[in-house]
Amino acid sequence: MKFEIITLFPEMFSAIKEEGVIARAIKKSIISINEWQLRDFSSKKYKNIDDKPYGGGGGMVMQVKPIRDCIAKIKEQAPETKVIYLSPQGQKLNQNLVEKLSSFDSLTLLCGRYEGVDERIIENDIDYEVSIGDYIISGGELAAMVLIDSVSRRMPNVLGNEGSLKDSFTDNLLDYPHYTRPETIDGQTVPGVLLSGNQAKIDAWRNEQSIEKTNQKRPDLIIK
Repeated sequence: MKFEIITLFPEMFSAIKEEGVIARAIKKSIISINEWQLRDFSSKKYKNIDDKPYGGGGGMVMQVKPIRDCIAKIKEQAPETKVIYLSPQGQKLNQNLVEKLSSFDSLTLLCGRYEGVDERIIENDIDYEVSIGDYIISGGELAAMVLIDSVSRRMPNVLGNEGSLKDSFTDNLLDYPHYTRPETIDGQTVPGVLLSGNQAKIDAWRNEQSIEKTNQKRPDLIIK
């Protein structure tokens, strides 16, 4: 999987490129993350890529040409890449969408800033508009990192234990409870079934717990 990032702040992505699961996946050449500095596609003296909005109002709007030129350059190398704009107006990023995005070979992530991008980019150049939640953050970079992490986890051999793929939101269920040593602490004990050695009973218990947790905490996930 190749991630192409269009951003004004490429240095931000060192946080995920140098540590943790994503860093290991890069070292294994399972994924790659390439940052594209949008200012490099500005023809202006001071490399501005934004301007005042038509109709007035506060803030600045990212212009069409630098973004479109950058996307065109990326598509010279990856013609089939899917272009995603990280936006609070997009479809909610959930596990079903993660699964779909992980099936592609290349994703281009456009990180918005200021008041966002010119609507003509959204209408003509974007394949997916994606939101990580109903709240506002300062730019699309953090949202892009969330998407990169969630999609990368679905790539073969990224996780050390393939059992880790079965997590919350798999099959529209929350994850089951987890316990580790010691067996007893402060009078609180591990459920006996987990100590039984009977894998069939353990699996059944875990499934029951997932269903119970989902009903209690996220009943909206239960398919009616």
